[in-house]
Amino acid sequence: MSQPLQIAVIGAGAFGRNHVRIYSELAAASPTEFALAAVVDANPARAAEIAAEFKLPVLATLDDLLARIRSGELHLDAASICVPTMHHAAVARQMLAVGVDVLIEKPFTATLAEADELIALAAQHRRIVQVGHLERFNPAVIALEPHLNGPMFFEAHRLSIFTPRSLDVDVVLDLMIHDLDIVLQLAQSPVREVRAVGLPVLSQKVDIANVRLEFESGCTANFTASRVSTERVRKLRFFQPHQYVSVDYARQEALLINLSNSTNAGPPAEMPAHPSPGLSFQKLDITAGEPLRFELQDFLASVRTRRTPRVSAVQGRAALALALQINQVIEAHAKRAGLDRYR
Repeated sequence: MSQPLQIAVIGAGAFGRNHVRIYSELAAASPTEFALAAVVDANPARAAEIAAEFKLPVLATLDDLLARIRSGELHLDAASICVPTMHHAAVARQMLAVGVDVLIEKPFTATLAEADELIALAAQHRRIVQVGHLERFNPAVIALEPHLNGPMFFEAHRLSIFTPRSLDVDVVLDLMIHDLDIVLQLAQSPVREVRAVGLPVLSQKVDIANVRLEFESGCTANFTASRVSTERVRKLRFFQPHQYVSVDYARQEALLINLSNSTNAGPPAEMPAHPSPGLSFQKLDITAGEPLRFELQDFLASVRTRRTPRVSAVQGRAALALALQINQVIEAHAKRAGLDRYR
Protein backbone atom coordinates (compact mmCIF):
# COMPACT_ATOMS: atom_id res chain seq x y z
CA MET A 1 0.00 0.00 0.00
CA SER A 2 1.63 3.20 -1.17
CA GLN A 3 -1.17 5.58 -0.15
CA PRO A 4 -1.57 6.94 3.39
CA LEU A 5 -3.50 4.60 5.66
CA GLN A 6 -6.99 6.01 6.17
CA ILE A 7 -7.99 5.69 9.83
CA ALA A 8 -11.17 6.24 11.85
CA VAL A 9 -11.91 6.34 15.58
CA ILE A 10 -15.32 5.04 16.63
CA GLY A 11 -16.18 6.39 20.08
CA ALA A 12 -14.35 9.51 21.24
CA GLY A 13 -15.07 9.44 24.96
CA ALA A 14 -12.49 9.57 27.75
CA PHE A 15 -10.11 7.08 26.14
CA GLY A 16 -11.16 7.28 22.50
CA ARG A 17 -10.17 10.93 22.50
CA ASN A 18 -6.58 9.85 23.13
CA HIS A 19 -6.75 7.67 20.02
CA VAL A 20 -7.92 10.72 18.07
CA ARG A 21 -5.06 12.80 19.46
CA ILE A 22 -2.35 10.28 18.67
CA TYR A 23 -3.59 9.45 15.18
CA SER A 24 -3.73 13.20 14.47
CA GLU A 25 -0.16 13.59 15.66
CA LEU A 26 1.02 10.63 13.57
CA ALA A 27 -0.75 12.05 10.51
CA ALA A 28 0.76 15.49 11.05
CA ALA A 29 4.25 14.01 11.42
CA SER A 30 3.93 11.58 8.47
CA PRO A 31 1.16 12.77 6.11
CA THR A 32 2.31 10.42 3.35
CA GLU A 33 1.81 7.42 5.69
CA PHE A 34 -1.26 8.18 7.81
CA ALA A 35 -4.49 10.16 7.62
CA LEU A 36 -7.21 10.41 10.26
CA ALA A 37 -10.22 10.34 7.97
CA ALA A 38 -13.17 10.35 10.37
CA VAL A 39 -14.39 10.14 13.96
CA VAL A 40 -17.74 8.76 15.09
CA ASP A 41 -19.34 9.96 18.32
CA ALA A 42 -22.99 10.26 19.26
CA ASN A 43 -22.50 13.04 21.82
CA PRO A 44 -23.19 16.31 19.93
CA ALA A 45 -21.17 18.54 22.26
CA ARG A 46 -18.18 16.24 22.23
CA ALA A 47 -18.43 15.80 18.46
CA ALA A 48 -18.42 19.56 17.89
CA GLU A 49 -15.45 20.01 20.21
CA ILE A 50 -13.39 17.32 18.47
CA ALA A 51 -14.31 18.56 15.00
CA ALA A 52 -13.15 22.06 15.92
CA GLU A 53 -9.94 20.96 17.63
CA PHE A 54 -8.76 18.39 15.11
CA LYS A 55 -10.29 19.85 11.94
CA LEU A 56 -11.91 16.65 10.75
CA PRO A 57 -15.40 15.27 10.16
CA VAL A 58 -17.18 13.81 13.19
CA LEU A 59 -20.14 11.61 12.30
CA ALA A 60 -23.05 11.00 14.64
CA THR A 61 -23.54 7.27 14.04
CA LEU A 62 -21.82 4.17 12.78
CA ASP A 63 -24.49 3.94 10.08
CA ASP A 64 -23.33 7.34 8.76
CA LEU A 65 -19.77 6.01 8.51
CA LEU A 66 -20.82 2.76 6.85
CA ALA A 67 -22.98 4.60 4.33
CA ARG A 68 -20.03 6.74 3.24
CA ILE A 69 -17.79 3.67 2.94
CA ARG A 70 -20.34 1.74 0.87
CA SER A 71 -21.02 4.69 -1.42
CA GLY A 72 -17.33 5.12 -2.10
CA GLU A 73 -17.30 8.60 -0.58
CA LEU A 74 -14.92 7.42 2.13
CA HIS A 75 -12.21 4.77 2.05
CA LEU A 76 -10.94 3.30 5.32
CA ASP A 77 -8.06 0.93 6.05
CA ALA A 78 -8.19 0.82 9.84
CA ALA A 79 -10.31 1.85 12.82
CA SER A 80 -10.01 2.04 16.59
CA ILE A 81 -13.17 0.84 18.34
CA CYS A 82 -13.49 2.70 21.65
CA VAL A 83 -17.19 2.32 22.39
CA PRO A 84 -18.50 0.65 25.59
CA THR A 85 -17.66 -3.05 25.83
CA MET A 86 -21.24 -4.20 25.23
CA HIS A 87 -21.04 -2.66 21.73
CA HIS A 88 -17.59 -3.95 20.72
CA ALA A 89 -18.82 -6.99 18.81
CA ALA A 90 -21.62 -5.17 16.95
CA VAL A 91 -19.30 -2.40 15.76
CA ALA A 92 -16.37 -4.69 14.91
CA ARG A 93 -18.64 -7.10 13.03
CA GLN A 94 -19.73 -4.34 10.65
CA MET A 95 -16.27 -2.88 10.17
CA LEU A 96 -14.75 -6.26 9.34
CA ALA A 97 -17.55 -6.88 6.83
CA VAL A 98 -16.59 -3.74 4.86
CA GLY A 99 -12.90 -4.70 4.84
CA VAL A 100 -11.54 -2.53 7.67
CA ASP A 101 -8.84 -3.72 10.09
CA VAL A 102 -9.72 -2.96 13.71
CA LEU A 103 -8.12 -2.28 17.07
CA ILE A 104 -10.68 -3.05 19.78
CA GLU A 105 -10.20 -1.57 23.22
CA LYS A 106 -10.03 -4.05 26.09
CA PRO A 107 -11.85 -6.12 27.14
CA PHE A 108 -12.08 -7.68 23.68
CA THR A 109 -15.83 -8.36 23.85
CA ALA A 110 -18.56 -8.88 26.45
CA THR A 111 -18.78 -12.64 25.89
CA LEU A 112 -16.62 -15.48 24.61
CA ALA A 113 -19.19 -16.25 21.91
CA GLU A 114 -18.72 -12.72 20.56
CA ALA A 115 -14.94 -13.08 20.69
CA ASP A 116 -15.11 -16.35 18.76
CA GLU A 117 -17.39 -14.76 16.19
CA LEU A 118 -14.97 -11.88 15.59
CA ILE A 119 -11.99 -14.22 15.32
CA ALA A 120 -13.85 -16.24 12.69
CA LEU A 121 -14.94 -13.08 10.81
CA ALA A 122 -11.38 -11.73 10.81
CA ALA A 123 -10.17 -14.98 9.25
CA GLN A 124 -13.01 -14.98 6.73
CA HIS A 125 -12.38 -11.40 5.62
CA ARG A 126 -8.58 -11.61 6.05
CA ARG A 127 -8.59 -8.67 8.42
CA ILE A 128 -6.31 -7.63 11.29
CA VAL A 129 -7.83 -7.58 14.78
CA GLN A 130 -5.75 -6.20 17.63
CA VAL A 131 -6.95 -5.95 21.23
CA GLY A 132 -6.04 -2.89 23.29
CA HIS A 133 -4.07 -4.40 26.16
CA LEU A 134 -2.04 -1.28 26.75
CA GLU A 135 0.51 -2.57 29.28
CA ARG A 136 2.03 -4.89 26.67
CA PHE A 137 3.45 -1.72 25.15
CA ASN A 138 4.75 -0.30 28.43
CA PRO A 139 8.50 0.28 27.92
CA ALA A 140 9.24 -1.45 31.25
CA VAL A 141 7.43 -4.61 30.13
CA ILE A 142 9.17 -4.64 26.76
CA ALA A 143 12.57 -4.13 28.44
CA LEU A 144 11.94 -7.16 30.66
CA GLU A 145 11.37 -9.66 27.89
CA PRO A 146 15.04 -10.61 27.35
CA HIS A 147 15.39 -11.27 31.10
CA LEU A 148 12.56 -13.80 31.50
CA ASN A 149 13.69 -17.12 32.93
CA GLY A 150 10.72 -19.22 34.01
CA PRO A 151 9.02 -17.01 36.63
CA MET A 152 7.23 -19.02 39.33
CA PHE A 153 5.46 -16.45 41.54
CA PHE A 154 3.72 -13.18 40.62
CA GLU A 155 2.24 -10.41 42.76
CA ALA A 156 0.22 -7.74 40.91
CA HIS A 157 -1.41 -4.63 42.40
CA ARG A 158 -3.54 -2.24 40.36
CA LEU A 159 -5.34 0.38 42.45
CA SER A 160 -7.22 3.39 41.15
CA ILE A 161 -9.28 6.27 42.52
CA PHE A 162 -12.99 5.92 41.78
CA THR A 163 -14.28 7.58 38.61
CA PRO A 164 -17.61 7.08 36.80
CA ARG A 165 -15.74 5.87 33.69
CA SER A 166 -16.05 2.20 32.60
CA LEU A 167 -18.77 1.31 35.08
CA ASP A 168 -20.36 -0.86 32.39
CA VAL A 169 -17.88 -3.56 33.50
CA ASP A 170 -16.55 -4.72 36.87
CA VAL A 171 -13.04 -4.13 38.20
CA VAL A 172 -11.76 -7.46 36.85
CA LEU A 173 -12.68 -6.54 33.27
CA ASP A 174 -11.83 -2.87 33.79
CA LEU A 175 -8.45 -2.98 35.57
CA MET A 176 -7.26 -6.46 36.52
CA ILE A 177 -7.47 -7.73 32.95
CA HIS A 178 -4.31 -5.76 32.13
CA ASP A 179 -2.32 -7.82 34.64
CA LEU A 180 -4.06 -11.06 33.69
CA ASP A 181 -2.93 -10.53 30.10
CA ILE A 182 0.65 -9.75 31.13
CA VAL A 183 0.95 -12.74 33.47
CA LEU A 184 -0.58 -15.11 30.92
CA GLN A 185 2.14 -14.08 28.48
CA LEU A 186 4.95 -14.30 31.06
CA ALA A 187 3.84 -17.57 32.68
CA GLN A 188 3.23 -19.41 29.38
CA SER A 189 1.18 -22.13 31.07
CA PRO A 190 -2.53 -23.03 31.25
CA VAL A 191 -4.39 -22.02 34.41
CA ARG A 192 -5.12 -24.96 36.72
CA GLU A 193 -7.05 -23.35 39.58
CA VAL A 194 -8.75 -20.03 40.33
CA ARG A 195 -9.61 -18.65 43.77
CA ALA A 196 -11.21 -15.23 43.99
CA VAL A 197 -13.22 -12.84 46.12
CA GLY A 198 -14.70 -9.49 45.13
CA LEU A 199 -17.08 -6.86 46.45
CA PRO A 200 -19.15 -3.98 45.09
CA VAL A 201 -18.39 -0.79 46.99
CA LEU A 202 -19.44 2.34 45.10
CA SER A 203 -21.14 0.79 42.08
CA GLN A 204 -23.48 -2.11 41.37
CA LYS A 205 -20.59 -4.21 40.06
CA VAL A 206 -17.49 -5.61 41.81
CA ASP A 207 -15.16 -2.69 42.59
CA ILE A 208 -12.41 -4.49 44.51
CA ALA A 209 -11.14 -8.03 43.94
CA ASN A 210 -8.39 -10.37 45.05
CA VAL A 211 -7.47 -13.40 42.96
CA ARG A 212 -5.05 -16.29 43.29
CA LEU A 213 -4.17 -18.41 40.25
CA GLU A 214 -2.24 -21.64 40.04
CA PHE A 215 -0.86 -22.67 36.66
CA GLU A 216 -0.21 -26.19 35.37
CA SER A 217 3.52 -25.43 35.57
CA GLY A 218 3.24 -24.89 39.34
CA CYS A 219 3.59 -21.13 38.98
CA THR A 220 1.24 -19.10 41.19
CA ALA A 221 0.02 -15.52 40.90
CA ASN A 222 -1.79 -13.15 43.24
CA PHE A 223 -3.75 -10.17 41.89
CA THR A 224 -5.36 -7.26 43.69
CA ALA A 225 -7.41 -4.71 41.79
CA SER A 226 -9.42 -1.83 43.19
CA ARG A 227 -11.12 1.19 41.68
CA VAL A 228 -12.06 2.61 45.09
CA SER A 229 -8.57 3.29 46.41
CA THR A 230 -7.19 6.54 47.80
CA GLU A 231 -4.05 6.14 45.69
CA ARG A 232 -2.98 5.00 42.23
CA VAL A 233 -0.74 1.94 42.12
CA ARG A 234 0.24 -0.14 39.09
CA LYS A 235 2.95 -2.61 40.04
CA LEU A 236 3.99 -6.16 39.21
CA ARG A 237 6.57 -8.20 41.10
CA PHE A 238 7.73 -11.71 40.32
CA PHE A 239 10.35 -14.25 41.30
CA GLN A 240 12.31 -16.50 38.98
CA PRO A 241 15.41 -18.63 39.65
CA HIS A 242 17.98 -16.54 41.57
CA GLN A 243 16.17 -13.30 40.75
CA TYR A 244 13.45 -10.94 42.01
CA VAL A 245 11.90 -8.52 39.51
CA SER A 246 9.90 -5.38 40.34
CA VAL A 247 8.01 -3.44 37.67
CA ASP A 248 6.33 -0.08 38.17
CA TYR A 249 4.05 0.44 35.19
CA ALA A 250 3.28 4.06 36.02
CA ARG A 251 6.93 5.09 36.45
CA GLN A 252 8.00 2.81 33.59
CA GLU A 253 10.75 1.30 35.72
CA ALA A 254 12.04 -2.23 36.19
CA LEU A 255 14.46 -3.40 38.87
CA LEU A 256 16.20 -6.78 38.89
CA ILE A 257 17.67 -8.06 42.16
CA ASN A 258 20.02 -10.96 41.48
CA LEU A 259 21.62 -13.56 43.70
CA SER A 260 25.30 -12.89 43.06
CA ASN A 261 28.65 -14.13 44.28
CA SER A 262 29.84 -10.55 44.34
CA THR A 263 29.32 -8.44 47.47
CA ASN A 264 30.40 -5.24 45.71
CA ALA A 265 27.41 -4.66 43.45
CA GLY A 266 25.11 -2.49 45.55
CA PRO A 267 21.72 -0.98 44.86
CA PRO A 268 21.21 2.03 42.60
CA ALA A 269 22.35 5.31 44.13
CA GLU A 270 18.82 6.40 45.04
CA MET A 271 18.21 3.19 47.04
CA PRO A 272 19.48 2.43 50.54
CA ALA A 273 22.17 -0.23 50.91
CA HIS A 274 20.81 -3.75 51.24
CA PRO A 275 21.83 -5.52 54.44
CA SER A 276 22.18 -8.93 52.77
CA PRO A 277 25.47 -9.79 51.05
CA GLY A 278 25.43 -11.66 47.78
CA LEU A 279 22.79 -9.48 46.09
CA SER A 280 23.32 -7.34 43.01
CA PHE A 281 20.90 -4.72 41.71
CA GLN A 282 20.18 -3.89 38.09
CA LYS A 283 17.86 -1.07 37.12
CA LEU A 284 17.02 -1.60 33.48
CA ASP A 285 17.81 1.17 31.06
CA ILE A 286 14.40 2.19 29.74
CA THR A 287 13.44 4.96 27.37
CA ALA A 288 10.08 6.23 28.58
CA GLY A 289 7.25 6.78 26.14
CA GLU A 290 3.47 6.76 25.83
CA PRO A 291 2.28 3.13 25.66
CA LEU A 292 -0.83 4.06 23.67
CA ARG A 293 1.31 5.64 20.97
CA PHE A 294 3.39 2.46 20.75
CA GLU A 295 0.21 0.37 20.64
CA LEU A 296 -1.31 2.37 17.79
CA GLN A 297 1.96 2.37 15.87
CA ASP A 298 2.13 -1.42 16.23
CA PHE A 299 -1.46 -1.70 14.99
CA LEU A 300 -0.76 0.45 11.95
CA ALA A 301 2.42 -1.52 11.21
CA SER A 302 0.32 -4.70 11.27
CA VAL A 303 -2.20 -3.11 8.92
CA ARG A 304 0.58 -2.07 6.55
CA THR A 305 2.57 -5.33 6.58
CA ARG A 306 -0.29 -7.82 7.33
CA ARG A 307 1.67 -9.35 10.21
CA THR A 308 0.05 -10.61 13.41
CA PRO A 309 -0.17 -7.75 15.95
CA ARG A 310 1.62 -7.89 19.29
CA VAL A 311 -1.74 -8.45 21.02
CA SER A 312 -3.76 -10.71 18.75
CA ALA A 313 -7.47 -11.46 18.92
CA VAL A 314 -6.64 -14.95 20.21
CA GLN A 315 -4.61 -13.47 23.07
CA GLY A 316 -7.35 -10.95 23.81
CA ARG A 317 -9.80 -13.84 23.99
CA ALA A 318 -7.53 -15.71 26.43
CA ALA A 319 -7.43 -12.74 28.81
CA LEU A 320 -11.20 -12.31 28.50
CA ALA A 321 -11.84 -16.01 29.17
CA LEU A 322 -9.75 -15.88 32.34
CA ALA A 323 -11.44 -12.67 33.52
CA LEU A 324 -14.89 -14.18 32.99
CA GLN A 325 -13.84 -17.36 34.83
CA ILE A 326 -12.64 -15.21 37.74
CA ASN A 327 -16.00 -13.42 37.82
CA GLN A 328 -17.80 -16.77 38.00
CA VAL A 329 -15.63 -17.76 40.98
CA ILE A 330 -16.29 -14.38 42.64
CA GLU A 331 -20.04 -14.86 42.19
CA ALA A 332 -19.90 -18.38 43.62
CA HIS A 333 -17.93 -17.14 46.63
CA ALA A 334 -20.41 -14.30 47.17
CA LYS A 335 -23.28 -16.80 47.31
CA ARG A 336 -21.42 -19.08 49.75
CA ALA A 337 -20.49 -16.16 51.99
CA GLY A 338 -23.88 -14.48 51.82
CA LEU A 339 -22.50 -11.21 50.46
CA ASP A 340 -25.82 -9.92 49.09
CA ARG A 341 -25.78 -7.32 51.88
CA TYR A 342 -22.93 -5.53 50.03
CA ARG A 343 -25.14 -4.86 47.01
